[in-house]
Amino acid sequence: MGFALASQLADAGAQVELVAGPVSISISHPRIHRTDVNTADEMFETCIKIFPGCRGAILSAAVADFRPAEKSELKIKKTDQDNDILTLNLVKNKDILASLGNMKTKNQLLVGFSLETHDEIRFAFEKLKKKNCDLMIMNSLRDEGAGFSGDTNKVTILTAGDESFEYPKKNKNEVAADIVEFIIRRYF
Repeated sequence: MGFALASQLADAGAQVELVAGPVSISISHPRIHRTDVNTADEMFETCIKIFPGCRGAILSAAVADFRPAEKSELKIKKTDQDNDILTLNLVKNKDILASLGNMKTKNQLLVGFSLETHDEIRFAFEKLKKKNCDLMIMNSLRDEGAGFSGDTNKVTILTAGDESFEYPKKNKNEVAADIVEFIIRRYF
């Protein structure tokens, strides 16, 4: 979704800073500058550094809320003494969207994504307000063809003014075009 959004924004004339996690997707556009990161911490640091110079940000990456407290450089091997349970201690990752929401100026636009499994609209509106976003793009795992596992998505755009605009299932490039068109029409 992030790559489709970057392409649509660049095609609309924006200079785009694309921060990408470890993916095998390639993109080539003269208005897109790509920074690759491998960890949630690297993504956080990169976004914090880039955001002050941007007119807006769309955060579509599904960064995990938690990560293992300890990283093993070697494979954790099972032994004959192991039981059937492995316990992992987890720590919270830094909240990129909330941090950018705290930094945001009145001249910046902040758009987040919210993937929900139940009470979708309520949770997405709560996230929008809590993280100081202007828009929240909500999708539901209950909607066939939405989310991560394919080339389609089905979204609802929520505004800070408590409006919601539902879009039908489309391929991700068309969804990105709908989102960019909404942003341009509403804010620029």
